Amino acid sequence: MAKVPTREEAYALLKEYNKSDSLIKHALTVEAVMCHFAELFGEDPEKWGIIGLVHDLDYEMYPEEHCKKTQEILTEKNWPEDYIRAIVSHGWKICTDVEPVEKMEKVLYATDELTGLIAATALMRPSKSIYDTTVKSVKKKWKQKNFAAGVNRELIAEGVRMLGMELDEVIAETITAMQKVADTIGLKGEHD
Repeated sequence: MAKVPTREEAYALLKEYNKSDSLIKHALTVEAVMCHFAELFGEDPEKWGIIGLVHDLDYEMYPEEHCKKTQEILTEKNWPEDYIRAIVSHGWKICTDVEPVEKMEKVLYATDELTGLIAATALMRPSKSIYDTTVKSVKKKWKQKNFAAGVNRELIAEGVRMLGMELDEVIAETITAMQKVADTIGLKGEHD
């Protein structure tokens, strides 16, 4: 029988496979966003958060096998199938053919790349803070294709459509979630 991981176990696993400060901050960012959306939708924040925390588990050590290696690692550790499926589905159309169907999967798919765009936008502000980052400023940077060029805007837009939400609303909620962990993820900036 599958064993539901604790947040502590998930974090220890993340640290075992990831040494990069930026990847760990990204994992903590996505964890916060997933928790926030879980609360928004009346779902289990701990479960959603754990999925966000380890979604890029294999990325640093096995970039060529992204998602596939995570599936192997988590299957070996006897994680629940729905956790594994959600994590693998965030690579849909990039490195897996597992389509996000559950709300939890769609949120991860829509917000994973979005957090990168928002973080980059915040760091461009004079304050270097997520606290004064707005939907408008993110949308302005969204249109500049050479800004955070690695962020796949089509993928984000598709995820947002799958959620049946407006892009502005998803950006706003993602900013709110990131503000909750601003200090941890290095986006507090010069905010008091």
